Amino acid sequence: MFAPHAAFEIANMLALAGWTTLCLSRLLPRRAVALVAGALLPALLSLAYCAIVLAFWSGAPGGFGSLPEVMALFTVPEIALAGWLHYLAFDLLVGAAIVRSARDEAIAFALVLPCLVLAFLFGPAGFLAFAALRWTRAAARAAALQESRP
Repeated sequence: MFAPHAAFEIANMLALAGWTTLCLSRLLPRRAVALVAGALLPALLSLAYCAIVLAFWSGAPGGFGSLPEVMALFTVPEIALAGWLHYLAFDLLVGAAIVRSARDEAIAFALVLPCLVLAFLFGPAGFLAFAALRWTRAAARAAALQESRP
């Protein structure tokens, strides 16, 4: 028998392992971080998501046509778990993309870490914080280039 509460706990531990990897990414080889947090763990979470959706979707009420339909859909514990797995997988992928971009652009990790914490807790807010960080750095570089021209 499927135990949604146990699956929830396991998924949270997997996601936490991924976020720990991202937060320690400056100490770890780039390839290991990309493999663990950017591929393996999101793939496991995605696989669990797909299995749960395939097993429980057809019997679930609601849908995506309106907010009340979405609310009805998430009254089924297995579907709520699938929704949580969706968040965990995609937020982890966003975190991995933040780390990859920060490394590629040589952004100080002390500036990236708060973005990761925000992405872990509030997904899109972490993405926006990192986008603002990148935009600010690009604007500062452009201004410095303008000033250095005769």
